[in-house]
Amino acid sequence: MNTDYHIPVLLQEATQWLITDKSGIYIDVTFGGGGHSEAILQNLHLQGRLFAFDQDPDTLPNVQRLQRKYENFTFIPNNFRYLKQELQKRGITQVTGILADLGVSSHQFDTAERGFSFRFDAPLDMRMNKNQSLTAQSVLQEYSEKELHRILGMYGEIRNAKTLANSIVTFRKKQKIQNTADLLKAIEKCLPFQERNKYLAQVFQALRIEVNDELQALQEMLVQTAQILAPKGRLVVLSYHSLEDRLVKNFIQKGKFWGEVEKDFYGNPLKPLQMLGKAILPTEQEVQQNPRARSAKMRVAEKL
Repeated sequence: MNTDYHIPVLLQEATQWLITDKSGIYIDVTFGGGGHSEAILQNLHLQGRLFAFDQDPDTLPNVQRLQRKYENFTFIPNNFRYLKQELQKRGITQVTGILADLGVSSHQFDTAERGFSFRFDAPLDMRMNKNQSLTAQSVLQEYSEKELHRILGMYGEIRNAKTLANSIVTFRKKQKIQNTADLLKAIEKCLPFQERNKYLAQVFQALRIEVNDELQALQEMLVQTAQILAPKGRLVVLSYHSLEDRLVKNFIQKGKFWGEVEKDFYGNPLKPLQMLGKAILPTEQEVQQNPRARSAKMRVAEKL
């Protein structure tokens, strides 16, 4: 396991809840450092299979390491929103379990030039898929004040999002916003004195979600999980902020992302999944060893 790249969160718990049949077919839709994938493979019989998705080319050395060790491992270099399509290409129509760890990997946060962290003065990139054209820099430089207000308020849950958007637009009239230092200069007057880091994390979260279309991709993936899971198949999702968790929770509980659960003529809920237990959180010991686990929340569902 490559812990330099990323330390997998809730590793034991995720694997235990996910695997119900050691000869089954499993999907890890967020391969990253390969920690969860390797734990799954270690728990499968030879007849069991694992398919893993990731759109980030930086994961390739981790992929190759597992390909050398496990014959029953297949890697798919694509976004998880193409889950069903990619599996159908490989003749897979039903699976035993699906794991999604929605966090940004430590490698992505710690590689300055990827632009995911405000700790470095680096180009504002934030692309999970390096082949796409939209970057955080182009969002900041080209989006209208109204659009910036929307994404900062909706995806960053920033209270003074309107003032923040105005500061960005005012600054870029005089100077281009190309790197972290430029952005910090542009928004300096909006930063709260006491919770500066938290505020910056929210700004960067909003930009990252917009650049990678994360919430739309998540919704598309969740709908497909319900279609390809076999009866009693498991879905395990780790989320790291309330926007993701709300979508996951609503879909499991209601079979939809907004509104009330629909019912049939007899009053039975029309939904494909059943929530198993409450949300599972990391232990204090795990958070001490891996501070990035602090905000994690794991939900488990079973196909009805």
